[in-house]
Amino acid sequence: MGVHIMRVKIALLMSLFLFEASLVLGDIGTATSYNSPYTPTRCNGNRGDQFPAGNLFVAVSEGLWDNGAACGRRYRLRCLSGSGRRPCKGGTIDVRVVDYCRKRPCPSTIALSSDAFSEISRSPNAKINIEYIQYVSLSHYT
Repeated sequence: MGVHIMRVKIALLMSLFLFEASLVLGDIGTATSYNSPYTPTRCNGNRGDQFPAGNLFVAVSEGLWDNGAACGRRYRLRCLSGSGRRPCKGGTIDVRVVDYCRKRPCPSTIALSSDAFSEISRSPNAKINIEYIQYVSLSHYT
């Protein structure tokens, strides 16, 4: 039994390592901030439960929208660069797709809620360069 538990722990550790390492192989795009009102959305209309804790959600451009299949997808992203002095904060954030970009053409690959944008950027009105990767959450609505 002890060997089995050790193998499970090693497998879990390796999968976490590979997941973190995969972020460096993510896609490159741009991000802007968008403000409320956030409803209705193209994914779930006026439902309040569509927004994750911390309001870390996004609207995506045509390239990611996938005819609505993007609804509910999760992305891990980080700021790479932008205009101004040191626009990026360190670290990554996990966001959920709740909408299709409302502006045509969309000004960025991903439009982040103002709360999500402020988690990764010091410049609230900037357009920043990001790295992002889609992932599957182990818990349904975290």
